[in-house]
Amino acid sequence: MGNNRRDFIKKLGRYSTSAALVSAAPMIAAAEKLCDSNSTEEPNQSFTISILQTTDVHCQIHPHDELFWENNKAVFRKTGGYAQLASYFKKEKKRNADVFIVDTGDMFQGSELSVKTTGEALVPILNALEYNLYLPGNWEVIYYKSAMQHLLGSLNAPKICANMYHDLTEGKKGEFIFQPYHIWNVKGVKIGFIGYTDPLVPIRQSPNYSKGIIYSKPEENLPHYVDVLRNQEHCVFVIILAHLGLSQQINLANMPECEGVDYILGGDTHERVRKPIICKYAKVVEPGAFGSFVGKLNLTIKNGKVINDEYELIEIDSAEHKEDNEMAQIIKKNEQPFAASIQKIIGYSTLPLYRYFVVENPIDTMILNALHWQMNDIDIVLSNGFRFCPPRTTPDSTGNIPITEGYLFDMLPVNSTVRTGKVTGKQLKEWLEKELNNVFAQNAAERFGGWVIKFKGMEVSFNAFGTKGKRVQEVNIGGNPLNLNTVYSICACERDGDPSDMLCRIKGVLEASNTPHTLHSIMKAYLAANSPVTPTATKAAKILDAPETLLTQVSGVDYIFR
Repeated sequence: MGNNRRDFIKKLGRYSTSAALVSAAPMIAAAEKLCDSNSTEEPNQSFTISILQTTDVHCQIHPHDELFWENNKAVFRKTGGYAQLASYFKKEKKRNADVFIVDTGDMFQGSELSVKTTGEALVPILNALEYNLYLPGNWEVIYYKSAMQHLLGSLNAPKICANMYHDLTEGKKGEFIFQPYHIWNVKGVKIGFIGYTDPLVPIRQSPNYSKGIIYSKPEENLPHYVDVLRNQEHCVFVIILAHLGLSQQINLANMPECEGVDYILGGDTHERVRKPIICKYAKVVEPGAFGSFVGKLNLTIKNGKVINDEYELIEIDSAEHKEDNEMAQIIKKNEQPFAASIQKIIGYSTLPLYRYFVVENPIDTMILNALHWQMNDIDIVLSNGFRFCPPRTTPDSTGNIPITEGYLFDMLPVNSTVRTGKVTGKQLKEWLEKELNNVFAQNAAERFGGWVIKFKGMEVSFNAFGTKGKRVQEVNIGGNPLNLNTVYSICACERDGDPSDMLCRIKGVLEASNTPHTLHSIMKAYLAANSPVTPTATKAAKILDAPETLLTQVSGVDYIFR
């Protein structure tokens, strides 16, 4: 304001008489009033700022079918699309200039376009959306460390993460890969952001993906950065951007180390939090996945303090939010060289395809059926409990639902080699208990990503919320009860960097070897020979203490997935 006033007064130097200066007085007053209108708010006035969040879009650049759980049944609507998101963002900015847009991870994995361009095609799209801040997710390492640095470094907005370090040598922690925090100074008021991604990435993902990176637990340095933001930088509101999963985010918000944090804007488990989960130290939200939703946090500020916060989960209904023309052209330009392959139909399904149920779902049933069809001499076939991939429910002129090559990449972005091996019944039982605890552990700190592991050739009855190590109630293989001493053959996908005797996180596998098949080659051959397929869940995994339509691993808080 001061510079504008001085410049204006200098222009009045041509007036040489006091009369001229007197006549100019109203102009000076008007200029000062104009300058004051562009300054910070008066102390006793209130204003509202908006923080918009997307997460786990997984490269889903177009509108797609989405599942909603309404009146105890699945309902599908068209949602999402980056051109639709661009339109929504522009509307919000037009409504309120004080808008800050964040993405909390998994933006470079999940589609054929991303795989074919090693993520490069997503960079101009994300930049055009004009995000203000990013957090890397657990899948940002999909193309290994250097590619992650290149892709995130190509984005215009800052990146934060306070628990990812360069691995100097033999586990020695180096500098941060990204800056640990960011401050948004809006009208003289500071909003602080600290970033944390999942420290279990080396276990959840193929180990080689994150080679060269050391992760730490958020609670190890969270109090320090809260102190920096609160007491050094004088932030009036502190937000954690997290990609930990809703259970872990709730757990963190209840830890003393989280004191001084106001909100956790989370990601990873694709949960749809419609009203904040109020924990001991902070409120926790998570805005779904695939660009189907935007989390909107409004903060009302008065006298330099946040006097009110309101949160809303916005559904990006594709019919309501028309595509932004500029963004649509950017998407078309980047996708066009690969469009024919992405749109190529490789099979059909008679049933809607989705992946939302924690225990069993049509997509993974189809994958298991394909593996069993190809590997018919194997006792048990396994498929990881992945969560990514939006539904596909719309039939074409055949009356069936087309499965394209692009959708195959949506389901299985990593075209892993299929690997076989042998394990004892005892190994299987111990592994099942461990995997179930990963999903349903009473202690939220023990839970991590993914849903229940999927399998065919084995039938398991279990109590999801039972005692650790004693959840499995009954196991049958090939129609016979599990024998702890019997050796069974298994197959699953190979993970890059796992020990040679590990398969699907089962240690000490005997006679482990790669087959000539990949997940994609088996799926294509299966669909070519069997379309249209009808992937009806076989109830190989039988949950005894919760509905088979369970949609979340979160319990004990006021939250329902819908």
